[in-house]
Amino acid sequence: MLKKIRVALAWIFWMGITLLFLDFTGALHAYLGWMAKIQFLPAVLALNVGVIVALALLTLIFGRVYCSVICPLGVFQDGISWLGTRKEKAPYRYKKEKPWLRYGILALYVIAIIAGIHALVVLLAPYSAYGRMVHNLLQPLYIWGNNLLASLAERAGSYTFYEKDTWMRSLPAFVVAVVTLIVIVLFSFKGGRTYCNSFCPVGTTLSFLSRFAMFRPMIDTQKCKHCKACELHCKASCIEITKDSASIDHSRCVDCFNCIESCKFGALKYRFAWGKDSSPSAQNDNPQNDKGRRAMMAGTVAVAGAAALKGLEARAQEAAKKVDGGFADVLPKQAPQREVPLTPPGSKSVKDFYSRCTACQLCVAECPNNVLHPSGSLEHLMQPEMSFEKGWCRPECTRCSELCPAGAIERITREEKTQYHVGTSHVNLELCVSASGKAHCGKCAQICPSGAIQMVENKETGLLFPVVAEEICTGCGACEHLCPVRPVSAITVNGRSRHV
Repeated sequence: MLKKIRVALAWIFWMGITLLFLDFTGALHAYLGWMAKIQFLPAVLALNVGVIVALALLTLIFGRVYCSVICPLGVFQDGISWLGTRKEKAPYRYKKEKPWLRYGILALYVIAIIAGIHALVVLLAPYSAYGRMVHNLLQPLYIWGNNLLASLAERAGSYTFYEKDTWMRSLPAFVVAVVTLIVIVLFSFKGGRTYCNSFCPVGTTLSFLSRFAMFRPMIDTQKCKHCKACELHCKASCIEITKDSASIDHSRCVDCFNCIESCKFGALKYRFAWGKDSSPSAQNDNPQNDKGRRAMMAGTVAVAGAAALKGLEARAQEAAKKVDGGFADVLPKQAPQREVPLTPPGSKSVKDFYSRCTACQLCVAECPNNVLHPSGSLEHLMQPEMSFEKGWCRPECTRCSELCPAGAIERITREEKTQYHVGTSHVNLELCVSASGKAHCGKCAQICPSGAIQMVENKETGLLFPVVAEEICTGCGACEHLCPVRPVSAITVNGRSRHV
């Protein structure tokens, strides 16, 4: 019964998170958004003390059920391992812990967080890794299916569905998603929870508490027949059965309850495990208290370091590439090189945004205006940035601020959004068709929702050219997106380091 309950809850959480990343309408967020906000790393980066304490207590009471129920990557690994071992009667073997690998990776992770090496941080985060796989590999298939239904419905005179454009937003992010999927599948297909117990920094952090959990699977040595059935079915490879002893490494146990289900002699029970037990049936699981305390200190440093993140300064970029202007609608828009990256309204500053963002790409997956893209730069690899080749940030849209589980984008209202000046438009008069006299345009001034752009007459030539009032411009990108100049617009939005 314990395993059935765990599997049912795991499916609910896994399906909920997956649908949250697939849904591009934003309709499911009101019901499922909380599932993203209770993920461990986003809660730490958002300094969500309530969630952090709740997850710590959950682990201290029940063990690492977070890894087997709440974490979508953990549940995904369970599915892959089930496919790889479902025909084997004894699919797993005990594997000795490699503390140098587990704690070494955690130490490297903590250093990366404090030093602001975001590329390494987002690569190892389990929730973010799963989100990128769904967004880059599965959501396009989901959208194509939606578009097929929209086409069929339109022919039947129904508009229940509407079409949605899909394209590769970032080649580096796509490649990382593919590599991540391959690595996870290889680890899980025959090895079960190898990734969780050897590489995952979240799993290692929670292991500090799980070894002292109130309720744990315990072996009654008087009933144990040393048949090794539990060891051979433990996907965490943390049960060791020998002729003379039987022990469980609770720091690696994810409470999947496979061992309890496999034991035919009733020797394994999930029971209260605190306090001293002098009965002959007590298990000697050697919690290694001294090492556990040292590891706990490392985990505390990780949380404290996350609260004091220091990002890297944005690299200076070259000026936007010049083209010969004119109307060339057949050419697709190209993103210009921006002096400062553009981060969404709701982020306090570029530094604050990138220090909190986990690159899960939930905001990218659900951006209705196709403005957010994963960054391809090494400094902010796979973290979102704004770009206006496919759309612009409409004043009435605040969806990304409603979605972000890590607090990188604070929840704001439509009225508050007008107070966020994320960027400033700059005009390249050499490219502007109006300033050069090639054609009368003024499209940027017509479309600007804040009225920051005005057409001014050049007294010498009599030609009109756009002028930007920087104190009014919000950086929404309407001017850049709708500028007819191709492939690089004559007006470019550069980010502001601070937004409020």
